[in-house]
Amino acid sequence: MAVQPPPADQRIVIENVAIATVDANDTEYARGHVVVLGNRIESVGDGPAPQWLDNVVRRVNGEGHLITPGLVNTHHHFYQWITRGLAQDNILFDWLVALYPTWARIDDKLVHAAAQGSAAALLKSGCTTASDHHYVFPKDGGDILGAEIEAVQELGMRFTALRGSMDRSKKDGGLPPDHAVEKTEDILIASEAAVDRYHDSSFDSMLQIAIAPCSPFSVSTELMREAAVLARRKGVRLHTHGSETAEEEQFCKELFGMGPTDYFESTGWLGEDVWMAHCVHMNDSDIAKFAETGTGVAHCPSSNARLAAGIARVPDMLKAGVPVGLGVDGTASNESGELGTELRNALLINRLHGRPDALTARSSLRLGTMGGARVLGRHNEIGSIEVGKLADLALWKIDGIMHSSIADPVAALALGALPPLALLLVNGNPVVEKGILTTVNEDRIAQACARAAKDLAARG
Repeated sequence: MAVQPPPADQRIVIENVAIATVDANDTEYARGHVVVLGNRIESVGDGPAPQWLDNVVRRVNGEGHLITPGLVNTHHHFYQWITRGLAQDNILFDWLVALYPTWARIDDKLVHAAAQGSAAALLKSGCTTASDHHYVFPKDGGDILGAEIEAVQELGMRFTALRGSMDRSKKDGGLPPDHAVEKTEDILIASEAAVDRYHDSSFDSMLQIAIAPCSPFSVSTELMREAAVLARRKGVRLHTHGSETAEEEQFCKELFGMGPTDYFESTGWLGEDVWMAHCVHMNDSDIAKFAETGTGVAHCPSSNARLAAGIARVPDMLKAGVPVGLGVDGTASNESGELGTELRNALLINRLHGRPDALTARSSLRLGTMGGARVLGRHNEIGSIEVGKLADLALWKIDGIMHSSIADPVAALALGALPPLALLLVNGNPVVEKGILTTVNEDRIAQACARAAKDLAARG
């Protein structure tokens, strides 16, 4: 059952807290307040909260804490939670070939367990909104999309479910095994049905749908084109993997006679309603096209490193005006599953080219909040602490041994170890308290995930 929003007249007050609003001016308060009314932010500012407030159901002393917008995850594969630690030393194509046969044996029960494990890890690392790219739908797998949506709703996370797909198998020159793909017509029918059944476009929506064919090397050109037409007819966003590896670029040139960005352009896949995962191998022309069209990027630094894909040109993208957010990517290529740690990893990895100002603590925080909100098309609703926005907030404890001597609260979050999460509000509801989930028992999730991993492994 989905977690219901709090009563519209009830208030939560958080005071005496360092605040990083991540608004357009990067406004910060060394000792301020945030007031939540129902599921909206009612007030934010310096000093104590207004004294006239009534119906205050909770008052939090934020001394020694930093409050930020909840983090936004722009790319993930939840089902991979039950295939972690495999194919540890492979590049992307070899890694996929090794794991596709296992993934092709999943079903809705396994996906429910994996989705709860993935979503729990995200919540416990400060993430309030996540998108998940699921593209493996075995014929006898049951209602896989419905299972992961149910799993996330039980935890109370804001969610964009990406109805992914693959229709180019080995016999067509792709990577997936033949039994792991769907027919193009069936994909389009199922994608439209998912939008009709689940998509909620309202301001405070907890569930949205995007259409997301997997990648150029697992999807036909026909599906790419028709998916773009379908998404725009239904008014939803588009997502896929793009320019992740040098091998992918070579694949596109051999099969299509052009690089990934030009191929996406030729199929109608550039625009403000589109975002791509990874975008590691982008030249100046590619970045310019993304900037001109408003096409977004999900930057996944840990996964890119795990698979030796390379370092995305994030500073150049930001300078050009490309919308960029952060992503965990699937936990078979980023076993931690945490979004909070990606703030630090993005900052450090993007300085490896010798540019100490390539990303700062604050620009990294922006990637993980407003950047992600913009990529998902929800920047007017989430991603910053501003009056009228949805109450998705992360309260970090920074006065403990690991952080008390760090002079700057934002640096404590983005450069230090990931701070303990004192409180996480999603839509005004507390879903994490003192680092522990409040909606579903963590031990139950852990046990279900362990059983699911063993079950899947035994199906070989």
